[in-house]
Amino acid sequence: MTKISVKNLKGEVVKDITLDSNIWNIDVNDDALKKMICLQLDSMRQGTRKTKSRAEVSGGGRKPWKQKGTGRARQGSIRATQWRGGGIAFGVQNRDYTFKINKKERSLALKTALTYKNKEKALIVVDKIDFKSLKTKEATNMLESLKLTGKTIFVTKEENENLYMATRNLGNILVLMADEINCYDLVNADTLVVTTDAIKEIEEVLK
Repeated sequence: MTKISVKNLKGEVVKDITLDSNIWNIDVNDDALKKMICLQLDSMRQGTRKTKSRAEVSGGGRKPWKQKGTGRARQGSIRATQWRGGGIAFGVQNRDYTFKINKKERSLALKTALTYKNKEKALIVVDKIDFKSLKTKEATNMLESLKLTGKTIFVTKEENENLYMATRNLGNILVLMADEINCYDLVNADTLVVTTDAIKEIEEVLK
């Protein structure tokens, strides 16, 4: 089990909690993590490019000239690939880039990403995030108190509208609920800030 300090929004330590080592301190699996990140990035690709083969272009229903006796090379259609306006040989087609990985591997990848954040001292646990207004100033004051710089992810158990509205003008802040965390966002962030309720939710799901 791993102990970590819990802070309030002023940056003061209020208590300690114990993290589940089977989630936050595992033997990391870089292969699973890389595979999961590739899956996320590939699923974002549209794959909507398209070229027409000789079977799909219009025209060319008859032979342009007879088979023999003209002195020219034999041709079956003016829409063959060597003709102007003809089809494209081996051209790109619509494609779905997504692939599947099993549930255990997904879980292992997420645990690996969480473990990296814990080992890199990039994990901050706060008791709660309770903004009284939607003003960005309240969010910037919190960032200064917690000494947060760079890309930061805030994870809460439930939707926190005030936190989202107060941070949405800050380009380096991402707000997620506990059931929305993913490998790509975790690896892409410099710091992970999680509420105690969200910690329990994450551990309950990944047990």
